[in-house]
Amino acid sequence: MAEKAVPERLSWAVETLELAPSDRVLEIGCGRGVAAALVLDRLKEGTFAAIDRSHVAIEAARQRNGESVAAGRASFEVVGLEDADFADGSFDKIFSVNVNLFWTRSPARELAALRRWLAPGGSLHLCWEPPGAGRAREIVDKVVPVVEAHGFAASPVTGVTSASASLVCVVALPRD
Repeated sequence: MAEKAVPERLSWAVETLELAPSDRVLEIGCGRGVAAALVLDRLKEGTFAAIDRSHVAIEAARQRNGESVAAGRASFEVVGLEDADFADGSFDKIFSVNVNLFWTRSPARELAALRRWLAPGGSLHLCWEPPGAGRAREIVDKVVPVVEAHGFAASPVTGVTSASASLVCVVALPRD
């Protein structure tokens, strides 16, 4: 059975990361590991960690990226973001795709953890493929001020899929 094409939102989100071959990357809400595979293809010396609440999704992600898991380059953990625990400065890039908590409720605790986990010079990328351009604007209007209120400088990046669906990513850099 042929594998399904990679959703454009995932390819686009990974492009926004501007990965270096040695980056240490965390994905929040990795699903079945499709974006993980895209990231791992770009990392030569780097490492990848991913979290998701779903046991089924994590098992699928581990299988999809089995070679990288076996080589110690990738890890997948069943845990919610609010319960995850990583060492300070563990990641150069942290990203999520369609993880709504950042714009549907107060993510203060989560943003504090993400800020700690980012290494100096690291970046946070919160990406969505919202249903419609109006919703993209709503996400930017809600997420940018919240992220900035928690110690980041944030700027939106927008795009569109080949089917004209809106894409938005809030790129955030920790302020000193």
